[in-house]
Amino acid sequence: MAQLVTTVGIDVSKARLDVAVYPSGARFAVSNDEAGWAELMERVRPLDARAIGVEPSGGYERGVVGALVRAGLPVRQVNPWKLRQFAKAAGMLAKNDPLDAAAIARFVATLPCREVRHDPAAAQLAELVLARRQIVDLSQQLANQTEHLRDAELRRLRTRRIRQLKADLALLDRRIAETIAATPALAARAKLIASVPGVGPVLVATLLALLPELGSLSRRAIAALVGLAPYDFDSGTMRGRRCIWGGRAAIRRVLYMAAQVAAIHNPVMTAFKQRLIANGKKPKVAIVAVMRKLIVTLNAMVRDQATWQQDAA
Repeated sequence: MAQLVTTVGIDVSKARLDVAVYPSGARFAVSNDEAGWAELMERVRPLDARAIGVEPSGGYERGVVGALVRAGLPVRQVNPWKLRQFAKAAGMLAKNDPLDAAAIARFVATLPCREVRHDPAAAQLAELVLARRQIVDLSQQLANQTEHLRDAELRRLRTRRIRQLKADLALLDRRIAETIAATPALAARAKLIASVPGVGPVLVATLLALLPELGSLSRRAIAALVGLAPYDFDSGTMRGRRCIWGGRAAIRRVLYMAAQVAAIHNPVMTAFKQRLIANGKKPKVAIVAVMRKLIVTLNAMVRDQATWQQDAA
């Protein structure tokens, strides 16, 4: 009988790390600080675990993930939604931190998960891109609220805050550009991506920060990872409507805007969208198809280290 491999699951909270080992069932907890990370590595390293799963926890996981990766341990990032579905399917209906750690350990033993690599420049870029998105969201929220304010003083306060957010956004855009330019690997990849008409600096930075797999996956896999692969909904003779689902929403959101621009200013994407519309596709379906074609094209360009070629797209 084949021996089961050892995996580790870590449930992260602000002050504590709950740890579970599969299949032994061992559990322990350490503090979520440098002392706790050191203790964690002392206890985990002798296990020779095939994978150490960590679920994103609003940024509280960054310290321990960085420490584990720097130590050369095999860290895997766990998708929270998939984890919950897996736990339910396995009959793990109760939910608390130790049980979540056990579910993570069993999950990474069963299903493939994305490996986390130590790349300080990419980590810094991801932090900047996330901060930019938060500022854009807050600015839009305040602008929408300001439209409905009748009090003049409140409107002045909100308007001043929005102006400050715009200044912060400009500062972040400079920081993002500087971070990319200062890292040769990121700069080279950014040049490839930006060569596509319709792709601007926001999408470039988003892909560099949030889609490190770009160029290393098949066209179907990269589309599915972003959430742009259409899935069947069939049973027997019934043929349901195909739809996209899941994936990385933060990338899809920026890609949607880029596809709108590309469908106007990129001749290949313009012709592609017009052909779909002429064949009876709804405009929204057509723009999703443009998104999919755009990310698949970018994936091939990065894979081949080739800039945009209109005839080859």
